[in-house]
Amino acid sequence: MKERKDLFTRFQNQYTEAGCDEAGRGALAGPVFASAVILPEGFNHPMLNDSKQLSLKQRDLLREYIEKNSIWAVASVEAEKIDEINILRASILAMQMAVEKLSQMPGFLIIDGNRFISYKDIPHKCIVKGDSLYASIAAASVLAKTHRDEYMHKIAKEFPQYGWDRNMAYPTANHRRAIAEFGISPYHRKSYKLLPDPLLF
Repeated sequence: MKERKDLFTRFQNQYTEAGCDEAGRGALAGPVFASAVILPEGFNHPMLNDSKQLSLKQRDLLREYIEKNSIWAVASVEAEKIDEINILRASILAMQMAVEKLSQMPGFLIIDGNRFISYKDIPHKCIVKGDSLYASIAAASVLAKTHRDEYMHKIAKEFPQYGWDRNMAYPTANHRRAIAEFGISPYHRKSYKLLPDPLLF
């Protein structure tokens, strides 16, 4: 992970820092998940990286290690709320909820991406592609992704026709074919364009 050489180094040195990331923004169904992680000083794992760059086995191994060796929390916002407030606000809300659940309140937040709404006046900085640059964001990325995947496997048993145990509700051709054939489930995000127009799959 990249060493901090910019202006927010002083915050990391002075305050307890939490990294935040989300998973599931682009999915057509299910909640958006987010995690906040406070890593101990000197935390290091050679495998740690943006969760999208890791294999399933690597993510599962890292999840166990992170959960045993950090202060962490995971939260989610359901599809109904996503439809009500939009996915950007829902993603931010999920990150705020994760921060609130931490057993230790951080003094500084680093957020993956370029948008966040200040929470409880805790100073924050948004970092594009932060999950590939900073360890605490990468750790949050792993937890958000693995917890969401676990949830999608669970609800896939209710609605096996959509293949959520394989596509995690992202807009694959097979997922969209299932929507066209069976209609939508209670977990689908109605504010999303669930089928292309015209149907080209």
